[in-house]
Formats: sequence, structure tokens, C-alpha cells
Amino acid sequence: MGLALLAPDGVVAWAVRQWLWARHITVQFKEHFSARHLQEERYEEHDGNQALAEHTEVKPSGPMFLRQFHTLAEPFKEWFKAHFTEQPEDYTWTQTHSFFALMGGFMLYVDGEPYLTLSPDQLLFLIRAGSIDAPALTARQIRDRSKGNAISKGSIIIQGAWFILQLLSRVIYHLEITHIEVATLAFAVLNFISYAVWWNKPLDVQCPHPVHWKSAESNPEISFPRHMIGLSLVDSCLQAIGVDAMSPRKLRVPTFDSLHSIKLQPWESNVLAFAGLAVATIFGGINCIAWFYAFPTYQEQVLWRTSAITITCIPYLVFVVAFVLFRSRTRQRSSVRFTVFLRACFASYFTARILLLILMFTTLRNLSSDAYKVVSWTNLVPHL
Repeated sequence: MGLALLAPDGVVAWAVRQWLWARHITVQFKEHFSARHLQEERYEEHDGNQALAEHTEVKPSGPMFLRQFHTLAEPFKEWFKAHFTEQPEDYTWTQTHSFFALMGGFMLYVDGEPYLTLSPDQLLFLIRAGSIDAPALTARQIRDRSKGNAISKGSIIIQGAWFILQLLSRVIYHLEITHIEVATLAFAVLNFISYAVWWNKPLDVQCPHPVHWKSAESNPEISFPRHMIGLSLVDSCLQAIGVDAMSPRKLRVPTFDSLHSIKLQPWESNVLAFAGLAVATIFGGINCIAWFYAFPTYQEQVLWRTSAITITCIPYLVFVVAFVLFRSRTRQRSSVRFTVFLRACFASYFTARILLLILMFTTLRNLSSDAYKVVSWTNLVPHL
């Protein structure tokens, strides 16, 4: 919540990165299941050919008009069967599965006890090795666990659209727009982007789906993140005296994804960088709309303008400096300098964001009469 208030453009960039990762994970799992399905079809080819040879198509008989009616009714039969007939469960791996795996949705159980929260690459590795069965979980079942659906997401989008429409109506009728409305507009626009890329992502799933260890080996050999390798050595010493300190870390899901095994294509990295810069420009640019607004004091006006320019320009400054430094030959010294520079930029960015959050409320103490007027027809538009 705090990060969404202080760095909403960073959250949107993170969402775009998750969407790109989910695309890669979906492709990897589909390729694996397609290869396995093709191999199974080869074993059943003989039986399938025999069944096809014995199959004879039953054509409708009777008068010509009845046969024509039967042909015309086929699409309606298919539609009725798809919507009103119970269909078999579809276990095809989808983007919803990939988002669920990124959230830590699959828990490995060994001897009936939770052992490890699996990352997508660990899950695929164990499936390929035959150590676990592929999760028997459909996208519909995952959506059923989610706390959000199309209705709740659509309601939020409609409410945001109504808010933007209400602001446009105030501009048309030359009514004053407050600073807090400008800041809220910036959040609303970024909210549309995050909902678009996270549309298939489950919301607030509390219980992971269990996958059970079936290999003959008693202890699974699974690669851990680098920061946990040193801790595992300490854990071995602690287990010798009866203290199990590593298990809670194995079951914990990281707040931010740490999947270094997924390598984006160059064009995808470029898209991610462009998306981050574009979102930063949109968010900072909307805050700059209040550049010529009336402020209670001159100092507050200067603080607002400086903060709006800071949050707009810092992402570009970081991108340019990173490009120049890492292109240079002295990368070791450049990396140290860039770390110091990056910390200074983060401090400046978050300071500017905090100032904007404070100013959007302090400027409410001195509003003109136009700020309290409402465009009546906007209340006729459905909203919450």
C-alpha cells in the first residue's frame, strides 16, 4: 500500500515485468505439455487409426427440408452445448496459471508435510524429472479462489472512467479543479494500465495448491535462490542441535519476484524500459497540470512545481546515466558510482512524492467557491 502511494509508476513497471514473465512461463509449460501429448499420441496412433476406420458418420435421413433444418440447427446446437451442457474440465496451462505460480501458488509436500513454495522454474523442473505430477488445477478453479472477478474489476474501471469524465466536465464549464483531484487523476490513469496487464492475475489467494513428492528419493534436491545458500549452511548446524530455522523461509513467498532464470528478449527489455519511462512521464506530467493553479502560499507553489518536475525527470536521468556508465570500460568503478547515484535519486524521488502527498491535502484549506460547484449531469452517469 505504501509503495503504491509513493511509487505508483514503479508498481506499474513491475506489473508489466510480471506480465512479460508470465508470457515466458506460459510458453515453457505449453511446450512441455505439447511435447508430452505428442509422445502419448504416438503410442496411441495404432488404436486411434483402428477406431477411425470403424467410425461411420450418421447422416440425417428423411425429407429434404428436415435435412436442411438439421444442417442449419448445428451452430445453435454447438452454442447450447457450450453454454448449458456440463463440459469436461480443461487443464490447459494458461497465463492465469503462470501468474498463480509467480505468486507462490504451488506448495511442495513431502511425506504429507509442506516442504517448499515452488517457483515456476522449480515446478517445471520437477514435472520434467517426474518427481511430481502436473498440477490438476484449471484456470476456472484458480479464478474461484481469487478475491476479484470481472465484475469487481469492471466496477473499479467504470468508477475511474466516471471520475475522469467528471474532471473533463469541470474543465468544459471552467470550474476549478483541486490539487487532490489532479493527483487522483494520475493514480486513476496508472490504475487502468495495471488492471490491463494484471487482468488474468488472481487476487489475494491465501492457500497454495499442494503438489506431492512422489520420487523414491527422500530429500528433494532443488536449487534455491543465492541468498538462501549461505543460510542453508547455517541451518544445517542449527538442525544438529534441534533447531529448524530454514523451513519458514522455504515456505515464504518473496514480496518482489526474484526469478533470475527468466531472461527477457532484447526487444522485451526495451519494451519494459520504454513502458517504465512512459508511465513515469504520464504520472509526472499529470501532476504538472497544476503548474499554474492557485496555491495558498508561494512556497507551496514552488514545492509542488519542483516535486512534479523531479518525479518526471529522475527516471530519464537514471536511464541515461546507467546507459553511459555501463557502456564505459571501467565497469567496476562505474557500478560503485552508479549505486551511490541511484540511492541519491531514490531519496530525491521519494522526498518529492511525500511532498506531493502532503501538498495535495494542505491546499484544501483555501478553496474558491467554484471548487464546491458540481456539474449536475455527471450524476446521471452510473457510478458508485
